[in-house]
Amino acid sequence: MIELTEEQVKALSESHSNPPQLLNPLTKEAFVLLHVDEYKQLTSAIYDDTPWTREELAAVAWKTGERAGWDAEVDDFR
Repeated sequence: MIELTEEQVKALSESHSNPPQLLNPLTKEAFVLLHVDEYKQLTSAIYDDTPWTREELAAVAWKTGERAGWDAEVDDFR
């Protein structure tokens, strides 16, 4: 974890309409600083890292087959 400088803490305490942005001076990449609770709220609705169920795996397999142009009946694979 990186600790903020006094200047950064002061900047965070000011009101913002958007999350504060950070700049990596070496790469010129910009980042957005979010409170942990905001980050968890955003990622919980979007990202699910639990193992896939058999039904989910089967659905992905069928979609992949459809995209590949396969047009087989279910009984052809049993």
